[in-house]
Amino acid sequence: MSDSVPFHRTIDRSLNYGRHLIRDYLDSIGKGQIRTVVDLGAGKGDDLMLARDVNPNASLNAIESYRPYQEVLTSAGIQVHAGNIERDKFPFSDESVDVIIANQILEHVKEVFWILHEVSRTIAIGGHFIIGVPNLASLHNRVLLAFGCQPSAIQNRSAHVRGYTKGDIIDIMESCFPGGYELVRFGGSNFYPFPPLMAKPLAAAFPTMAWGIFLMLRKQKKYHREFIDYPARKKLETNFYLGGMDEQ
Repeated sequence: MSDSVPFHRTIDRSLNYGRHLIRDYLDSIGKGQIRTVVDLGAGKGDDLMLARDVNPNASLNAIESYRPYQEVLTSAGIQVHAGNIERDKFPFSDESVDVIIANQILEHVKEVFWILHEVSRTIAIGGHFIIGVPNLASLHNRVLLAFGCQPSAIQNRSAHVRGYTKGDIIDIMESCFPGGYELVRFGGSNFYPFPPLMAKPLAAAFPTMAWGIFLMLRKQKKYHREFIDYPARKKLETNFYLGGMDEQ
C-alpha cells in the first residue's frame, strides 16, 4: 500500500480566510486610521485580533448572533452586538466607523442591498470596507463548470446563497452607489487543489483565479440610501428587505 497522502488532503483550508491579506490591508491603513472597527459575523474574533495588533487601543465591535461565539468574543474584550445583519439596523451612528470587515459572510446572505446600505451608512468617508468571499471564478470552479458540474462556491445543498467574482463586486458597488467606493487593494488566497507551497504563490500571481478574493474599498463620498433605493428603481423581480420601507 502506498504511503502517499491524497493530493486533495494537502490543501490548507485555513488559507481560505485570507488573514495574511487582511493583516496587510490593515497595516496599509495605519494605526491612526483604525480607531473603530466592526466585524460582521465575527466568529471567534480572529480578524478583529488582527486590528488589535495594528492598534491596541482601537474600539473592536462584533455583530455576532451565535451565542458560543459571543462568549468567546466577550472574554477577549470585544464589544458584542447580537443581531441579524439581514434585518437589523447596525448599532452605530452615521459615518462613525473606520473599518468594517465582512470575511466569508456575504456569500451566506440574501439581503445584500440592506447590508451594503448599513455598511455605507455607518462607515466614515475615507473609511475602509474589507470584503473576503469565495471566488466563483476560481480555477477549480471553472474546471467544474467546464465538465458540467456545479461550482463549489455556490452549491444548493450548502449554506452559500450568492456567488461573487471581483468584477461582480465592483459592479454592484458602482451600479448602486456610483463613485461611492474606490478599490484600493485586491488579492487572492488559496488555490485549489494545490498544497500551501504552491497555493500561496499561485494565488499571489493569479488572484482572480484563487479560491477566495479579498477587496479593500475606501468610501469616497456621503451616502444617501442608494443601496436600498436600487432594487425598487430597477424593479428587481424578487422581494428584498429595504428597512421596512417600500419593500418590493
